[in-house]
Amino acid sequence: MADEKGPEPSENASKSFEIICGVIIAVFAAMLAITSLGADKYGGDELIAHNEKNGAYLWYQSKGIKETLVEGQRDTLQALVDAGSIRAEQLPAIQDQVGKLKANAQRYGKEKNEILLGSTAVGPKNWAQDVDGKLGQVVGAKQWENKANALNAAGDTFNYATFFLQLCLVFGAISLVVQRNAVRRAFFWGMNGLGVIGTVYCILAFHQAMQVS
Repeated sequence: MADEKGPEPSENASKSFEIICGVIIAVFAAMLAITSLGADKYGGDELIAHNEKNGAYLWYQSKGIKETLVEGQRDTLQALVDAGSIRAEQLPAIQDQVGKLKANAQRYGKEKNEILLGSTAVGPKNWAQDVDGKLGQVVGAKQWENKANALNAAGDTFNYATFFLQLCLVFGAISLVVQRNAVRRAFFWGMNGLGVIGTVYCILAFHQAMQVS
């Protein structure tokens, strides 16, 4: 009775299969290497984005502290003026100081908003914070946060690509080892299917990462 799992492959057919399978394995191995390079590169960018986001939020908080202190001084002086505790000859100077404190508080508020949202988001009319002496150069904390989140999503997609491509190579290796024709063909086509899925995830990951770079 013939083997239900299929006959043993002939020597020539086996060699042809091994050559074709080896070439396909090499292609998917190259794709895995490209995926790993992309994951490392954009993973580093994600780490930078997280660090920049944290730094921007600390900068935002420091401006908030300064704003609170200035508002406290302004309100204290204004309360003294309203209570009539300031002598008449000192009143102009105190009122001038109150005006300066009020202007500083407004400036700190604009700087906070620009640091939070970024120069491009607030527009040239609301630029208040310079970077290296230049206005309009602030990348906001929210912008860094959005970039970090987007790169994190791309990193997840790179992980999917890596998983399917690695599994693809395992299937390819098994297809070269087994002797039963039906079994090796099953692993061969499984390798191709997993490789295609991994490649699609790789392309999608690069697209996601390049959208925010």
